[in-house]
Amino acid sequence: MNKAEFVELVKKVGDYNTKKEAEQAVSAFTSAISNALSKKKSVELVGFGKFETAIQKAKTGKVPGTNKTYKTQEKSVPKFRPGKALKDQVAKAKK
Repeated sequence: MNKAEFVELVKKVGDYNTKKEAEQAVSAFTSAISNALSKKKSVELVGFGKFETAIQKAKTGKVPGTNKTYKTQEKSVPKFRPGKALKDQVAKAKK
């Protein structure tokens, strides 16, 4: 599902009058999550999941097909851990 399809789904599920209102809601949500994570704060939505930052350690690797190697720097990356209610809902959909 791409962003346009997701906005349409939010419009329908959230009972928004226009697509523009739904897009503003999606943009506000993603901006708020991004802003919190950039400040190293976690966001927990009970039942849905937890957005947080994690440190990804530096590593070395080899470029396939050559003898060249590379090294990455340690960095912060976003992480999402789903909540129980979300896990249960997805598990039901499989049946």
